[in-house]
Amino acid sequence: MTFDLAAHLSALTRAVKNLQRDGKPAKAVVLSCVYDTDIDDLWQAISTRDRLKRWFGAVSGDLELGGRFKIEGNAEGTILECVPRERIATTWEFGGGVSWVTARLMSEPAGTRLEVEHLAPIDAHWVKYGPGAAGIGWDLWLMGLGRHLDAPDFVLKPEEAEAWFFTDEARQMIRTSSEDWARADIAAGADEAQARAVAESTRRFYSGEPPMES
Repeated sequence: MTFDLAAHLSALTRAVKNLQRDGKPAKAVVLSCVYDTDIDDLWQAISTRDRLKRWFGAVSGDLELGGRFKIEGNAEGTILECVPRERIATTWEFGGGVSWVTARLMSEPAGTRLEVEHLAPIDAHWVKYGPGAAGIGWDLWLMGLGRHLDAPDFVLKPEEAEAWFFTDEARQMIRTSSEDWARADIAAGADEAQARAVAESTRRFYSGEPPMES
């Protein structure tokens, strides 16, 4: 079965929330998608080491409540909450900063909905790159999850994944994702010109293009 990327992207919903964390202003990017599988299969896909490495990345550490984990070449953190078949909450520690991720599963008539919320403080990184900094990354991961659920035994080689970023398909996906996150940012109250400017900065970063001139 050929994975339909366009259909997957159109099925995703994206939102930006204005929240607080530890009494300070924060923002959250929220993605939601219904996958054509049951809740047990989706839970296994997002919580077991063997299946995570097929779409998310190699994860080491203790994948239990209170355990520390590390994603190869990316973030690490602590598992703060784990309710099987319902939700996982973790810290997300990367580049000296800390944010928080919660994944929730819900059964629906068409399959199982996965909702990912990534909450971050409003810091210099957010001001420069906006919601797309985390949002595009999660868009890419949820695309990988969709491909994995379509072909569970397939393992994408690292060199193949790297080469994909230079394809027209990848560039168009990143552009679409960036534009959608700009719209979500504006809907949450961001200044339109600023939201589109930071979205373009983020698109360029993910596409490997030089940054815009100041």
